[in-house]
Amino acid sequence: MKIIDAHLHLFPNDTPRPEQLASSVGHHNSIEHLREVYSQLEIVHGVVMGNRSMEPEYHSYPAELFHYCIGLDSSLMASMPDDAMTKVEENLKRDSCCGVKLYPGYNKLPLTDALYEPVYRLAARYHKPVAVHMGLTSNPQAHLKYCHPLVLDEVAADHPDTRFVMCHFGNPFLETAAAVLAKNRNVAADVSGILEGPVDLRQYMRDQTGYVFLLRTWLAASSCWDRILFGTDWPIVNLGDYIRFIRQLVPEQHWDAVFFENANRIYGLGL
Repeated sequence: MKIIDAHLHLFPNDTPRPEQLASSVGHHNSIEHLREVYSQLEIVHGVVMGNRSMEPEYHSYPAELFHYCIGLDSSLMASMPDDAMTKVEENLKRDSCCGVKLYPGYNKLPLTDALYEPVYRLAARYHKPVAVHMGLTSNPQAHLKYCHPLVLDEVAADHPDTRFVMCHFGNPFLETAAAVLAKNRNVAADVSGILEGPVDLRQYMRDQTGYVFLLRTWLAASSCWDRILFGTDWPIVNLGDYIRFIRQLVPEQHWDAVFFENANRIYGLGL
C-alpha cells in the first residue's frame, strides 16, 4: 500500500533537539535515514511543514521525496517583514511548494486577523491549501483559544474558495473537529501528531481504550473519509508504529484514500 506522510518537519542534521526526538523513537534526524525507512514502509512521499524562513532557497528538499508548505511560524511573525506576502507568493509559485502552514496558537493571533487575509487569497489563487495547526501545542506559552477548531470554521465559512487542512484533527477537541469537517466541504484534516514519543502500541491501546474509542467515533461520525489525510508529525513518533496506529482507527476500505489518495489530490502532488 502506497503511503504519503502529509505532515512532517525537517531540521538540519546538526540540530541537537530534533536528533534527540528522532533517536527516542528509533530513528535519526536525516533525510538519508528517512529515505531508507520510507522505502521499507512504502512511504512514497512527504509534505514538509516549513518554518524558520520564508526564503524559497531555504526550502530545498529532494523533489522525489518531498513537497513543502511555506510556514508562518512565531519566529517569523514576531518581526513580520513588509514583503512577507511577496515571499509567500514566491513560494506558492514553485512546483515544490504545495501550500501554506499557519501556527495561530503559537503566534497568538486569531485566524480572522486581517494579516492572514492575503494568505487566504493567495492560496485560493494558486489552488493550494492552507494547513493550520489545531489543538494542543508543544509548549505552554501558546494560546489554545487560537487553535480551537471553531476558529477554523469561521475562516472556512468566510473563504469558500480557499481549501484548509485542519492539522492533528484538532486533537483533543474531537467532537468540534468532526463538526467543522462535516460542515465545511473546503476543510480537510490530517491525523498527525496524535501519538508522541516512544509508545508501546499494544499497551497504549489497552490503557487509552476510551480515548481511542472517541477518536474512532468522531472520525467515523464526520463521514469524511475523502478528506482525512495520514500524517505523522515526524520526528516525534516511530513511523512504523504510527502507520499501525492509524490503521486501527480507519476502516480498511478507506485505507487507500486516507494513506495516499486524499493527500495526493488535496495537496496537488501529482503522484
